[in-house]
Amino acid sequence: MNDVYISIGTNIGERYENLQRAIELLMEKDQIEVMRISSIYETAAVGFTDQADFLNIAVYIRTSSSSCEMLKICQSVENELGRVREFRWGPRIIDLDILLYNHENIETESLLVPHPRMYERAFVLVPLIEITPTPSGEQLQRAHETLQQMNWQEEGVTLWKQSADTRLMPSMK
Repeated sequence: MNDVYISIGTNIGERYENLQRAIELLMEKDQIEVMRISSIYETAAVGFTDQADFLNIAVYIRTSSSSCEMLKICQSVENELGRVREFRWGPRIIDLDILLYNHENIETESLLVPHPRMYERAFVLVPLIEITPTPSGEQLQRAHETLQQMNWQEEGVTLWKQSADTRLMPSMK
C-alpha cells in the first residue's frame, strides 16, 4: 500500500459541500482508504488575489494505485465536480493536488512530487502538519520545520471548522 497526502481547496460555490463531495468521491474508490482528514482552514488567494477566499484541507490516504493512477483519480474527481481551468491560480470549484506519494521524488511530464510549491504555502502546510503530528521521512520533517519558521496566521490561514473526527468529514454537519 502507498501513503499519499493530498491537498484539496475550493473557492467557488458551496465551498464546504465541495470539500465534502471530493472526500466522498475519493472514499468511493475501491483502491483508496481515507485515513485522516484535517480541519478546514480558510485562506486568502495566492497568485491571482482578486477572488474569493479558499477553504483548504489535507487528506492522508492509503492506496494500491500508482502515482500516475492517483493523478488520474484526482483529476476525475475535479472533473466530476465541474472544475474548469480558465487560468493559472484562478478561482476553482475544487482543486486536488498530490503533495506526497510515499517518500518518493517523482518527476514526470504531468506530475511533480513533492508538490513543487508545497513548502512555500502555509495553507498547504498547516493542514498537512495537523494530520502528521509525528513526521516520518525527510519530506514530512522538512514540512514540519518549514511551518515552524512561518507565522501562518500572518499569511492569512485561519481555522474555519475544527474537525471532530477527521476520518468522517462527509458526515459532519
